[in-house]
Amino acid sequence: MNTKIMMIDDDPDFVAGIKSILEKADYSVNVAYNPKDGFQALQAEHYDLLLLDIMMGRGAEGVALARKIRKDPKLKEMPVLIITGIREQIAFLFPGQAVHPHFVETDELVEKPVEPKFLLEKVSALLRLAEEKKSKVQE
Repeated sequence: MNTKIMMIDDDPDFVAGIKSILEKADYSVNVAYNPKDGFQALQAEHYDLLLLDIMMGRGAEGVALARKIRKDPKLKEMPVLIITGIREQIAFLFPGQAVHPHFVETDELVEKPVEPKFLLEKVSALLRLAEEKKSKVQE
């Protein structure tokens, strides 16, 4: 079974690096460079996992997309792994507030730059959890 991953990130160099790590691990990876194209791609076909950047376009557009996905009946079960350099940027988004990991409902959050081994561990753990959730529903 070919595991399909969608990656939405506006940084072509970062995307190229992550895509090659995942493809070497036998994942099939599609990419969108903005939330709008990414959401259309997610609507068009099934993906097993979404890798999502938070800071895109005019700010935290990834947050809006993550919230939209969680409200979508077809997409809400899909695991979302947020990869972002958000700790630096969050300082000006939410000055004086502690970073709360649940300001957007997500399955995991890792920071850029991400270690390949760590990335692959997170991806396989999320996919495994999603499978377990699915088989519980079918029982």
